[in-house]
Amino acid sequence: MSQSVLDFSGYIKFFIGLFALVNPIGILPVFIGMTSYQTAPAREKTNVTANFSVAIILCCSLFFGDMILRLFGISIDSFRIAGGILVVTIAMSMISGKIGQDKQNKQEKTETANRESIGVVPLALPLMAGPGAISSTIVWSSRYHSWENLLGLTLTIVFFAFCCWLLFRAAPLVMRLLGQTGINVITRIMGLLLMSLGIEFIINGIKAIFPGLL
Repeated sequence: MSQSVLDFSGYIKFFIGLFALVNPIGILPVFIGMTSYQTAPAREKTNVTANFSVAIILCCSLFFGDMILRLFGISIDSFRIAGGILVVTIAMSMISGKIGQDKQNKQEKTETANRESIGVVPLALPLMAGPGAISSTIVWSSRYHSWENLLGLTLTIVFFAFCCWLLFRAAPLVMRLLGQTGINVITRIMGLLLMSLGIEFIINGIKAIFPGLL
């Protein structure tokens, strides 16, 4: 059942979940490497394009994801379990320090060098708004689908994209302050938070499908 209106802590939890899933701090070295050949204005344009695309992708998932599941006859509880397994898998790669390797294959990396604009692909999709973030957004929309909650979740997504834009804008400074070691530590902490979130998804899905099991 959906809750009538989420309280502020619910939106904070959604924001933290997105931050852990997307891991923008861990993507910083990727962003800097992909835009190293660009001028400052071109890098800023890529930053705006990437985060605007992330907001659009996640908002579409928020409003239409559940409808697509019903179209294919997939229950949200089954999708919640599958999404939880996916989130745990991504968390494992983050804990092991494999930044972005599970979101972008070798062919996509090769094609990146030949594209003038990398804001949408591969930065926004699949590096930032990947399967984990999309599935998490669909799960939240299915549990809290009143218009008040959808509006609040939409504003949370927009605020999240804005925070990512600010972070990427300060990418050179952040890299100098944290260093690669600092980024690796933060990535592993995000991985632990993400794994906890994924396990919660799986448990909630199992409870709904097998109510007498747990």
